[in-house]
Amino acid sequence: MNRIDLEGRVAIVTGGAQGIGYAIAERMLASGATVVLWDADAARLESARATLAERGSVDTCAVDVTDAEALVSASAAAMGSRGRIDVLVNNAGITGGNAPTWELAPDVWRRVIDVNLVGPYLACRAVVPHMIDAGYGRIVNIASVAGKEGNPNASHYSASKAGLIALTKSLAKELATRGVLVNAVTPAAAKTAIFETMTQAHIDFMLSKIPMGRLLEVDEAAAMVAWLASQECSFSTGAVFDLSGGRATY
Repeated sequence: MNRIDLEGRVAIVTGGAQGIGYAIAERMLASGATVVLWDADAARLESARATLAERGSVDTCAVDVTDAEALVSASAAAMGSRGRIDVLVNNAGITGGNAPTWELAPDVWRRVIDVNLVGPYLACRAVVPHMIDAGYGRIVNIASVAGKEGNPNASHYSASKAGLIALTKSLAKELATRGVLVNAVTPAAAKTAIFETMTQAHIDFMLSKIPMGRLLEVDEAAAMVAWLASQECSFSTGAVFDLSGGRATY
């Protein structure tokens, strides 16, 4: 494993208690960063903190990414305890299950948009002013190949991730001269706890679309995110980095 230089950096990872978020936290700790985990699941968050603390400095905050005031408070707490926020990884997300668009309940559709798209906006709203003041920042949004191509029976999820890609591009242009870079990654399916909310037919469909014939490993996603979060990433902003095993070559 190459060691990306994140020495002295403070990185917030939303949805960091499990899955890709947890793997990102592991990789950032291995690269010298202090990690702040934001997650709505307090019990799982404490478990993650206990295991990750063996590898480096970890703070946690139980917070719902759809709660604007809570995110502002969590950002202020991170600034108060660590004095800086260098990196924000918007990873928290849900699938909302699988069904044809016309069979999805409106409240389910809205909840997926709230968590997957409104949540990153609110997190950026809370964190970006601190990055602007510092003249430095790296934001990495965890989108999805579904946001590029649109998966059937997942219109809510696909739409939320397409919106996150557009948010990435807009915010990147707004911040391009302020030292704050904003990029997105578009993973194909990785076997994480999120699979528990999907049908086997949908999982099989996603796997069938990957030319490499396998699922994404969470450590592969973490490696790309760690580089995008580093100072070495200095002339890429508003970009979408593919992690789909050849499914989407654009």
